[in-house]
Amino acid sequence: MAYKRNESEAQRLDRNFNEQLQELRIAQAGVQILFAFLLTIPFQQRFSAITDLQRGIYLVALMAAAVSVIAFTAPVALHRTLFREGLKDFIVSYTSRLMAVGLIGLVLAIVGGIVLVLDVLLSHVAAFVTGAVLLLVAVVLWILVPLSKKGTARRARPPEFAEPD
Repeated sequence: MAYKRNESEAQRLDRNFNEQLQELRIAQAGVQILFAFLLTIPFQQRFSAITDLQRGIYLVALMAAAVSVIAFTAPVALHRTLFREGLKDFIVSYTSRLMAVGLIGLVLAIVGGIVLVLDVLLSHVAAFVTGAVLLLVAVVLWILVPLSKKGTARRARPPEFAEPD
């Protein structure tokens, strides 16, 4: 049976923001490590020998990681700027959108990094097939499964138990 929280709107917003911060901590660590790795690649001796295609893949992955880092750290600046302004509802909804942008950047950086490495080590075909499979796995795990459960949960939940996230 579904449950209903007994909390005020302010408590709900505080809880939602705290949950978002926990999610951001996990995503931030991974994207920052990936971004740092991508920043060091041009300083390796073999970088000058990469093809134009590989350079393009690298640039896409680097920019995607940069966008992801910016999107995942933006909620800190947002919260700091709007702290005690009575805008927690805006902060929570805007942070949710920033996290979506950050996740898109993160998956592009991950796939781009893998495609780049595999293109250097194996072949174009192996690199792009693997990249496509990884992108598909991310779409399934990050989007399709959660959306299918969300739809199922909403249909099964009585209206009196509906809770805005």
